[in-house]
Amino acid sequence: MRVLATAGHVDHGKSALVRALTGMEPDRLEGERRRGLTLDLGFVWTRLRPDGSPDGDPADGNPDGDPDGDPADGSPDGDGRPGGEHIAFVDVPGHERFVATMLAGVGPVPAVLFVVAADQGWQPQSQEHLEILDALGVRHAVLAVSRGDLADPEPVRADAVERMAATSLGTVPSVAVSAVTGAGLDQLRRELARLGRSLPVPPAGADVRLWLDRAFTVRGQGTVVTGTLGAGTLRAGDRLVAGDGRTALRVRGLQCLREDRSAVSGVSRVAVNVHGAPDGVLGRGQVLLTPDRWLLTGLIDVRVRGAPARDLPRTVTLHIGTAAVPVTVRPLGADTARLTLPRELPLRVGDRAVLREPGGRRPPCGATVLDVRPPRLTRRGAARARAAELADLTGAPDGAAELRRRGLVRRSELAAMGLPAPTAPVAGDWLADAAHWAALRDRLEAEVERHAARHPLEPGLPPDAARRLLGLPDRSLVDALAETSEKVHGRQGRLYGGADARPTLPPPVQAAVDDVRRELLRTPFRAPEADRLTELGLTRRTVAAAVAAGALLRVGDGILLLPGADARAADVLRGLPQPFTLSQARRALDTTRRVAVPLLEYLDAQGLTERVDDQRRRCRAGTESGGGRESNPPARDPRAPRF
Repeated sequence: MRVLATAGHVDHGKSALVRALTGMEPDRLEGERRRGLTLDLGFVWTRLRPDGSPDGDPADGNPDGDPDGDPADGSPDGDGRPGGEHIAFVDVPGHERFVATMLAGVGPVPAVLFVVAADQGWQPQSQEHLEILDALGVRHAVLAVSRGDLADPEPVRADAVERMAATSLGTVPSVAVSAVTGAGLDQLRRELARLGRSLPVPPAGADVRLWLDRAFTVRGQGTVVTGTLGAGTLRAGDRLVAGDGRTALRVRGLQCLREDRSAVSGVSRVAVNVHGAPDGVLGRGQVLLTPDRWLLTGLIDVRVRGAPARDLPRTVTLHIGTAAVPVTVRPLGADTARLTLPRELPLRVGDRAVLREPGGRRPPCGATVLDVRPPRLTRRGAARARAAELADLTGAPDGAAELRRRGLVRRSELAAMGLPAPTAPVAGDWLADAAHWAALRDRLEAEVERHAARHPLEPGLPPDAARRLLGLPDRSLVDALAETSEKVHGRQGRLYGGADARPTLPPPVQAAVDDVRRELLRTPFRAPEADRLTELGLTRRTVAAAVAAGALLRVGDGILLLPGADARAADVLRGLPQPFTLSQARRALDTTRRVAVPLLEYLDAQGLTERVDDQRRRCRAGTESGGGRESNPPARDPRAPRF
């Protein structure tokens, strides 16, 4: 299916022309038919063979088949026969009071049928509609000079073709027609068929963003919405989300070509029967989205076309899709501006929109979305710097360039911006620019070294502290940086920078530890009392550093022995009759209950001993050589004294 919108001045015969082409009545409201004036969007269609000839009988005047005559799907009818292609028309009003409605009709549509009357020539809304199409960047059109039976169409055709050639439409094919006599209709059909074949086919797997132009209730079915599906595929049973990002919806049914469908791909006129929509959530200007694939934003940076950014009013209306929202404009550069929206919209880089002053006192401007997650401008000169940054952006989706600008970004967020991921994630869903990642790794190595120099007793930098120092949004990034560094490694939940990541004991602490070690050499299982440690000036912090340095072994809270004391104790206990009691072990080790209890529990944990019952233990079999399972004492600090 190909979908076109009409465009042109009021009373130039747009509705009459599509009525003659399709045999269908585009004006669905009784007041429109009575007054002969289009007030709202209409939807009609026909099927054309490749040569432009009609394929099949014209549809009846009730294009949607619902009881009240209102469109239920706004989509072309079809008889399913091969050989022809459906051309659907979104008929828009041409009156100056309904330009916003015209924008809602043409916004989601990729091509237009532009109509100018031979007996009236170029008119104000002809010009405004052309400016709107140019602002949207529309590149596909056919010009129809209507009422060729009332005046010579050639001067009007030449004038219109010249005006349109200066816009994004370029040189367009043109046909002089009469809806009354039928002259030129066959040629117009051929041009429309040719235009349809030239339109690009959007990807069926694209994320769905269906801008709604109607919402109504059908008895027994509930809420039905209609719109032009520009890309992607809708399927019955799909889960969607409304434009507020919170309302979850389910597709109960689909209609296209006035038939129930299990799936519809863009570009198509489609009606969607949705379940789960509260009153007032859906309507013209709202949108249905693929869940978790769109980024809702209320702040965007854009490139302005058609007027200097500084000449824009403080408040204009942003028209995109079928939405029309007032926005606040902050000029940044000569052709760039920041727009603040009153409600968040699902926008992507490269989206084209129209900026129009209410009342149409100034010509509409085009706006191309450059950034949907722009940085806040909080410092003096930030706006000027931001303008310089935006100067080279074109709005063309470039994931690599966006990653360079941001340094770090989630892959899902980049996709939601409409940008392809240029590389594989470095951690989880995180993407990193290579240069930025290398700089972060250098900074991590420097921070680890700096922390070790400032905290010799605790040289290991906690990963969360590293995350804060580097300004990283996720702990997993710190772990990934450490894994790619040759200078940083992790041990026991901290980051160290040397091959020997052990504390360096200051001379006073080293001297106190040496005293403890000499005492333990004389009585290896008589751990110093807390008072003795305090007398030597050893605190919990310095004791922990000594243990981490491998100078002492902690077998329990406040119980310090020499490294290797666990294996030596096991050797002593192995000489006892098996099993043995706590009392027997205490006497054999020449120690107190204060030390014996935690020491035996430590030996149990190391697999050197095991309980037989509540009173007795025994040495485990197979532990005769070197004390059984290794206790894995920390490697000895080469700076520690030897005894």
